[in-house]
Amino acid sequence: MDTRKILLSEKDIPQEWYNIIPDLPRPLDPPLHPETYQPITPDLLAPIFPMELIRQEVSQERWIPIPDDVRRIYQVWRPTPLIRATALEKALKTPARIYYKHEGVSPPGSHKPNTAVPQAYYNKQEGISRLATETGAGQWGSALAFAACMFGLKCTVYMVKVSYQQKPYRKSFMQSFGAEVFASPTDLTDSGRAILAEDPDCPGSLGIAISEAVEDAVKHDDTRYSLGSVLNHVLLHQTVVGLETEKQLALVDEKPDILIGCVGGGSNFAGFAYPFMKRKMEGNDLRIIAVEPTACPTLTRGCYAYDYGDTAHLTPVLKQYTLGHTFVPPGIHAGGLRYHGAAQSLCLLVHEKLIEAVAVYQTKVFDAAIQFTRTEGLLPAPETSHAIAVAIEEALRAKAEGKEKVIVFNCSGHGYFDLGAYDRYFAGELMDYDFPEEKLQEALAKLPKVG
Repeated sequence: MDTRKILLSEKDIPQEWYNIIPDLPRPLDPPLHPETYQPITPDLLAPIFPMELIRQEVSQERWIPIPDDVRRIYQVWRPTPLIRATALEKALKTPARIYYKHEGVSPPGSHKPNTAVPQAYYNKQEGISRLATETGAGQWGSALAFAACMFGLKCTVYMVKVSYQQKPYRKSFMQSFGAEVFASPTDLTDSGRAILAEDPDCPGSLGIAISEAVEDAVKHDDTRYSLGSVLNHVLLHQTVVGLETEKQLALVDEKPDILIGCVGGGSNFAGFAYPFMKRKMEGNDLRIIAVEPTACPTLTRGCYAYDYGDTAHLTPVLKQYTLGHTFVPPGIHAGGLRYHGAAQSLCLLVHEKLIEAVAVYQTKVFDAAIQFTRTEGLLPAPETSHAIAVAIEEALRAKAEGKEKVIVFNCSGHGYFDLGAYDRYFAGELMDYDFPEEKLQEALAKLPKVG
């Protein structure tokens, strides 16, 4: 039989994370203070993050050592398998060879604990006893709840209200690890109360939930904030995905022609793709495709400008593609992709045309998910299914052109907590959605006046 799973041993878990910052085509624009719009200094982040994560955030070192205690917890699920999607290839009748990196084998079921574990570790090392965070679909909240439990920390999660209502068992899962979970916006914070005063039925957004979590952290000395995407140190931790994928492809003498990942804030995509970027920047024929929802088209329709990372203006102002920090997305079933901005380094690479960005409709995404499930036997998360939809599209293009292609995508999480969304899909209740241009322009008019 042909090999389908390409496996590494535990000794192959990376010993260092890869930091793309020194290899970018130009330096990132500096983060700015949310009130003065002056470049921030590391000490201003101390009430929010532990000092080691701040150092990693601004580091110019290409390789950052992974602590042994972090690698020991990584051993619970890492290395993750790289799987040849032979059944999907056969169904598509494509000459393309399709591989997927299966990050859904982690305890919380996604790539998110790759950064949750080191974030919990560094907070524990600095004497912090509680972590506060936001979550959209619940994957990040689940990962941080797991990581906090591993290091004996308390964990408070502000979950976007529409996802909280769509996925009630995510709350139960997080509580299983000892976390407390609140539907955001809440009446527990000043920022939450302000939103509810304006709109008592607000469905929430990641920007709002971030504001609540940051406020919680700043007001409690024993608490720090943890973020599951967007910032440099988060993307750094996720590079274990791409570093393992490189080794696995080498074992079967393959080089990728196309790399694909879904994008919300950018962490799973960057962790998967960044270890391959040097090859791309050297001019090799490698396509790297970032996939987002048409309902939240940050990279494909957003403005490349400075903007806040949250709704209440508590976070640094970053140069990024943005739909505006006041953006409140529709309740599509890919909660992890409903963010108004994206990681600075990813946005720079898209702006420099080193990464392609495409947007896909929700129904196409679920069509692809079911085709994948009925061939490969794995039910993917709605977020992951954006990457699957484009992988199928590229495989069919290879078929039409009669070309062999090696297509690799990041299967960032399973969909076993998303069965409510699949119920609606089978009932024909899911709708496609284009974010209205007038709402986009309204939000962009409120961007901070920088420079």
